[in-house]
Amino acid sequence: MRANIPKGMGGGPQNMQAMLRQAQKMQEDMAAKQEELDAREYDVQAGGGAVSIKINGKKEVLSIDIQPEVVDPDDIETLSDILVAAVNEAIKRVEDTNSAEMGKITGSMNMPGLF
Repeated sequence: MRANIPKGMGGGPQNMQAMLRQAQKMQEDMAAKQEELDAREYDVQAGGGAVSIKINGKKEVLSIDIQPEVVDPDDIETLSDILVAAVNEAIKRVEDTNSAEMGKITGSMNMPGLF
């Protein structure tokens, strides 16, 4: 059984080729943007600036700077909490930036795993 699709609906070979070219262009744009995002560096602070983290777009921590006044041998737990908060905030900033930048390319399309 063949479905009758009205002319102009569903497209033909030309329409399919145009869609494929558009998808390929989007993939190329996304790959270029991902490369740009991977090279970015972010500076994030926590604990009122007591800890600064530098992270890149690949979510690799490049450096951690700890202010001397936050280092208290009798209160390692506070320093640990500030470090965890700083690293988590840094990762979140990278993910939010990547998501926003990729959204500019894909528009409202949400197809996890396709690109």
